[in-house]
Amino acid sequence: MYTTIKISTGLKKRLDALKIVNGETYEELLSDLIEDHLTINEKTKKDIAESLAQCARGEVVSLEEFKKKAGIHV
Repeated sequence: MYTTIKISTGLKKRLDALKIVNGETYEELLSDLIEDHLTINEKTKKDIAESLAQCARGEVVSLEEFKKKAGIHV
């Protein structure tokens, strides 16, 4: 069963630009976007939790220290 959704012309253009394969349906595109969002969202949560734990343990360096260690001269 299918349904119709109403979106603006601007959003439709943005969705069209995201299509990777010629002939990809909006259903396929939206399914991929939702799947990516859920995957990224969960991974991002874990990354943030680990970063906060590192900060709490004092495992941080300043940007200046990082630049020196990486040999970046800006």
